[in-house]
Amino acid sequence: MIHLKDEVSSQHSLKRQLGLVSATALVVGEVVAVGIFLTPAEMSRSLGSPLLIAAVWIVMGTLSILGALCYGELAARYPEAGGGYVYLREAYGPRVAFLYGWKCFLVMDPGLTAALAVGVASYTSYIVNLSWLASKSVAIGCILAVAAANILGVLLGAFIMRWLTVLKLGLLLFIICWALGFGLGNWSHFIPFIPQRAGSDALGVALAGGFISAFFSFAGWWDVSKVAGEVSNPQKIVPRALFLGILIVTIVYLATSAVFLYLVPIERVTSGETFAAQAGEALFGRMGGLIFSAIVIISVFGSLAAFIMVAPRVYYAMARDRLFLMSAAWIHPRFGTPVRAIAFQSLMASVLVLLGNFRSIVAYFIFITVAFVGLTVAGVIVIRKKHGAGGAYQTPGYPTTPVVFLAFIVVLLLVLAASNPKQALIGTAVVALGLPVFKYVWRPHAAGPQPQPVETDDSQNKGT
Repeated sequence: MIHLKDEVSSQHSLKRQLGLVSATALVVGEVVAVGIFLTPAEMSRSLGSPLLIAAVWIVMGTLSILGALCYGELAARYPEAGGGYVYLREAYGPRVAFLYGWKCFLVMDPGLTAALAVGVASYTSYIVNLSWLASKSVAIGCILAVAAANILGVLLGAFIMRWLTVLKLGLLLFIICWALGFGLGNWSHFIPFIPQRAGSDALGVALAGGFISAFFSFAGWWDVSKVAGEVSNPQKIVPRALFLGILIVTIVYLATSAVFLYLVPIERVTSGETFAAQAGEALFGRMGGLIFSAIVIISVFGSLAAFIMVAPRVYYAMARDRLFLMSAAWIHPRFGTPVRAIAFQSLMASVLVLLGNFRSIVAYFIFITVAFVGLTVAGVIVIRKKHGAGGAYQTPGYPTTPVVFLAFIVVLLLVLAASNPKQALIGTAVVALGLPVFKYVWRPHAAGPQPQPVETDDSQNKGT
């Protein structure tokens, strides 16, 4: 299945070209997608209290920052491409790391890529009424276009992703200013501010659902660590980018949710789609749906650009460890990018777009994905016990920081398992099927390269 070679197929390595702006934009660009237009409706209907909605966003933003502080230490200690794969390898060995990469390559990465691309096509179809074939073509075209940009150079991919993120945030800021500047809503929608409204879910159920929705709205912040091997001065920049990115996302989510409530009272919320449509109509009249669709397209396309940029670095890292097709470790001598790793993800995602039904498949792997995030954060504790505290950056508030985050992850896993045990069990079982594959491909005598040294000269610290 996987052919091993004695040497990596190219002596070229990834160049450190990304700076703080690009790394922060990666966090914001991937996280802020269509969820911000749908999640506030679910939370509003269930929680029924403006204060509780704000509290859930703030608590989840804080928890995400705690997790990011832990990822920051891992990125500073192992500043190479691959992110979670590398940290799991160093903490638990190659077997666990391989299972993580197995899950990413087979399901999550191509599935999420396809989901984002189909999201772009779906909202485009709302504007121009695309046929089935045209919609599929738009989705695949988006994947291939972004992949091509990332193949041509990490700086080009970062440039596109940065400006899509700026445009995305600018449009959300425009919505906020437009609504408030023209008084298109009513502040009475926030009264009562604290108590739950009639018809809301029980407090415990509402909070559980709210935190789950908020967690997945923040999901993806950890992916910037996958490009640590291309970040200049990663010991400083990656932790800062994680912190700043999550802080920006938290502020954006709070402000956008508040404006949506300002435009549409909680009592009128029925579903995410109708909530967005109502807000769009309040903002822009009859053209609200079209304008909102255009804003969603830009938001989702920005997330697609960020995801295609970071995900292939896992396959690249696995190939360097001889746990994947060796050709995925090949770096183009001119463009300096992992061309074949990017191609693998893009082609698999394009196939899934044609086949359809991938969203239900991806849902089976949410539980195990959350489990891997927890294992990665726990890796900070494991690695410190093995090697002691070291490196240019250490997690503030250790060990409280990882312990608090892990406590939330455990609760989240229990809720996910209880709400859909079949999905949790099947997803975990499919990942476990990677164990015999690992036994086949693993060759202890052919261990992969050591962590890449960090270049700290001035020429390497001028990334954008």
